[in-house]
Amino acid sequence: MLARTTATGRSPRQGLSLIEILVIILIVGLLIGFLLLPVTRDVRPAVRRSACKNHLKQIGLALHNYHDEYGSFPPAYTVDADGRRLHSWRTLILPFIDEGPLYSQIDLAQPWDSPANAALHTDIPECYRCPSAESPRGETTYVAVVDAQTVWPGAESCQLKDITDGTSNTILVIECVNAHIHWMEPRDLTLDMALTGLNSDATGSPSSGHVGGWHVLVSDGAVRFVSENIPLDGLSKLLRRNDGGAIQVEEW
Repeated sequence: MLARTTATGRSPRQGLSLIEILVIILIVGLLIGFLLLPVTRDVRPAVRRSACKNHLKQIGLALHNYHDEYGSFPPAYTVDADGRRLHSWRTLILPFIDEGPLYSQIDLAQPWDSPANAALHTDIPECYRCPSAESPRGETTYVAVVDAQTVWPGAESCQLKDITDGTSNTILVIECVNAHIHWMEPRDLTLDMALTGLNSDATGSPSSGHVGGWHVLVSDGAVRFVSENIPLDGLSKLLRRNDGGAIQVEEW
């Protein structure tokens, strides 16, 4: 008969303890996070830039739907009998960006900053603000350029047929992160302000939180990214609707 063997020491380990497994998982997770950190930093600006572009596309669609409904683009602002500015074009197109309930709460007969309308000041539609913006919540980053030569001749309206330089050669809305304009405020940029140059120190110049340039909505509904190296005379031609100075897209 075989003799029974007896253990003379500890049994050999059969696997890792729960604590050891958790430590390994933690270390692997930290390593993966460290490796992905540069990728995340690169992706986030691209995502914000894409969202900004889509916001302008939504605004462009709303402006063209407004044109289809009323036969013209909205005026840059509305006025009362005394010529006092009341409301912005951004308010007038609210029904065309799925903000009908918000629009119905605004008293168009009262100024934008009247007590009746002040309660709505923080209800800024998402598409009126670039995700990269660092300005106060109620401020918009998409503005018009108001001048008799642009698509926004003040309290009067402009039609597509008035854009004789061509809708694909004329800017409708520009990105501007330093204008400090409330989204309901009937104020935008003047032509002189817009021509101070990209990302200049002047308040109200074309600017963005993106590297290399800024977005513009063109009158045909397209959204383009304008290089920070665009010459001011080229930008001037793009902003004017009927000066006969259309430039090629490659020059933007």
